[in-house]
Amino acid sequence: MVALSRRELAKAQESAREFEIPMAFDSVEQLCRAPEVDAVFVATPNACHLQDVLLAIECGKPVLCEKPMGINAEQCRQMVEAARAAKISLGVAHVFRFEESTAVLRDRVAAGQIGKPIFARSEFSFPAEQGHPRKWINDPTVAGGGPIADVGVHCIDALRFILQDQVERVTARGFYGDKPGEVEHGATLILEFGRGTLATVAVSFCAGYRTPLELVGEKGTLFAADALNVEHPIDIELRDGNRAVQRQSVSNALAYARQVDAFANAVEGKTAFPAPGEEGWKNQEILDAAYRSMKSGKVEEVGTTTD
Repeated sequence: MVALSRRELAKAQESAREFEIPMAFDSVEQLCRAPEVDAVFVATPNACHLQDVLLAIECGKPVLCEKPMGINAEQCRQMVEAARAAKISLGVAHVFRFEESTAVLRDRVAAGQIGKPIFARSEFSFPAEQGHPRKWINDPTVAGGGPIADVGVHCIDALRFILQDQVERVTARGFYGDKPGEVEHGATLILEFGRGTLATVAVSFCAGYRTPLELVGEKGTLFAADALNVEHPIDIELRDGNRAVQRQSVSNALAYARQVDAFANAVEGKTAFPAPGEEGWKNQEILDAAYRSMKSGKVEEVGTTTD
């Protein structure tokens, strides 16, 4: 880390001192144009991603953007097409693609351990109603959505990655809090995958932290009670009915380091980044379909991105 930017210079300088970062700016453009900066990580509020990513690309800097990639799929399209035109690396920080638990589940499904996947479920909840450090998290104009966009995108991406399949249709239902104009506080999605798997995603800003994930196939079930957590070991169970026939404990502690290392390798031209901008765009198409379904009460088709 050689530089950071915050909206207020004093806060930027304070953070730079805390983390021993040499340079601090109150301007994204100054940071992007600094010759010492080789690549940019965009971790600003969601509504700022488009302008910040486009600026980094304009300055010739490879950019890793926090999820969700944008407020809507149109913004993601603009980012991806700008990166393509400039021949600049663009990645999305879908960190759970770099977890050991996700890799194990993906490999076991691919090996046919549970047979053809019939059902899948991924849940993600955490309390975000009061005192959350991201003060904008309940403002739809800044966040773009509630837990569907914030953590539902993690569930969606993890399922797509593990199943190696694409979502074609989405049905969504949600609930809201007492304050008008806020994002949804919880929701359940039904995802229809191209090869026939039906998946449910349940998300909430109200319940405690939990991230269970389950894959049910013709031959068995894979289950992890807290599959997407990075703070403690994850126990993955292979089940025959309700009986666990195999257990494996893995650690996700290095997921964030693996993500940064993978992006650095991509910038240096060594390997392709496992979560390119196109994947963030595809996930945003699914998010958009979910929010359309919340309004229409109907099943919504997922838009098609251009690979």
